[in-house]
Amino acid sequence: MKLDPGPESLASDAGATLKEALVDLAQQITDLIRAEPLAQLVILGIALVALGGWLRRWLPMAGGLLRLLGNLSVMAAIAMVVLRVAHLGLGFDGPGLTHAPVQTVSGRETHVPLGEDGHFWLTARVNGVPRRFLIDTGATITTLSPESAEKAQVTPQAFGQKVTMQTANGTTQADLTSIDELRVGSIIARNLDAVVAPGMGGTNVLGMNFLSRLASWQVKNNVMILVPHHPVKDRDEEEGK
Repeated sequence: MKLDPGPESLASDAGATLKEALVDLAQQITDLIRAEPLAQLVILGIALVALGGWLRRWLPMAGGLLRLLGNLSVMAAIAMVVLRVAHLGLGFDGPGLTHAPVQTVSGRETHVPLGEDGHFWLTARVNGVPRRFLIDTGATITTLSPESAEKAQVTPQAFGQKVTMQTANGTTQADLTSIDELRVGSIIARNLDAVVAPGMGGTNVLGMNFLSRLASWQVKNNVMILVPHHPVKDRDEEEGK
């Protein structure tokens, strides 16, 4: 005889499911914060402002100083966002506002150092053609500039399907496409969905649809560590032998 679960059992199952979902959401938010230095700076600023406001009751000067530092941190983050938007809008196709170190391969891992502009930049081979990419954990899909798409022979989908994107230059129409092979250090991504967006000012972006294919990724000591499921030898190292 099969018994239906009682209300307490259903409530327990629902609670466990909700708990797992909240833990997963918290982990995703933590990963995004670790990957974005600007988010860390904003959180630090807010914490300093809150701590300064609490401490001001007993130590006015110390509390005021903490609030000032917090406000300066938030203002610095806003200024860096403005510089980032200006950088994307002006059409620089390179390692950012200043020179960024190249990625390295260590065992199964590909290490991407933080650039001086506060972002992670790497060189990837798109169908064998080296192109510079900004890693953006806030981007859902990988984006190519028209120039990069042309050089790598990445063509729009046959039926001309387009998507609307919001860029630094306003709203633009982007062509849906697929990258046959994108190679970064020990990582190969095949048949990777992407868009070709003229409004990105020549900047190429690696989005979450690339990062989600990895076994894991994390930021540690200002280095983004990318770990593939099936690592391969770095083609640049092979060619250098």
